[in-house]
Amino acid sequence: MPLLALTGGIASGKSTISAMLAAHGAVVVDADAIVRDVQAAGSPVLRSIAEEFGAEVLRPDGSLDRPALGARVFGHPERLAALNALVHPAVRAESARRFAAAFAEDPAAVVVYDVPLLAEARSGDAWDLVVVVHAPAEVRTRRLVEGRGMTEDEARSRIASQASDEERLALADVVIDTDGTMDATRRQVDELWARVGPA
Repeated sequence: MPLLALTGGIASGKSTISAMLAAHGAVVVDADAIVRDVQAAGSPVLRSIAEEFGAEVLRPDGSLDRPALGARVFGHPERLAALNALVHPAVRAESARRFAAAFAEDPAAVVVYDVPLLAEARSGDAWDLVVVVHAPAEVRTRRLVEGRGMTEDEARSRIASQASDEERLALADVVIDTDGTMDATRRQVDELWARVGPA
């Protein structure tokens, strides 16, 4: 019943690795999905966000206006810290609930926590294995420009706003290098599964 943390910088290929592990049979718990859930319209977290940042961060239907909130926190470390103080405890509690539910359903499950901000928010947690998906910053910049339509400056800014590669790699028990072919990436995932999957 291993609990793995899967992390990687933007455009590293983390979602691809997550999908490959799910195809092997892992139970994937998605941190981004939990964030959306705990910030749903009418939630205590969303009420706290509106109190902290103003009603302008809410859409007319009561849901979170992510671009409006992003404009208030991006590039403002103290505002981002205030947001994280509201969101992270709820995410931590809900992720723990989902891990427990997965293991209750199948004690032999391999549970993978797909978490972009591991280095920033969850590095001290008790993971059985930390898996870092890695590609050089230049490769990720190119993927953001070609795949998501960002300018090069936008891509570099997004990468710079996250933990550094060095910070993430320092946490790694396993590194999956996505700078090669898809077959090479798949082989690394297969090797990881052979190590952690059910006997």
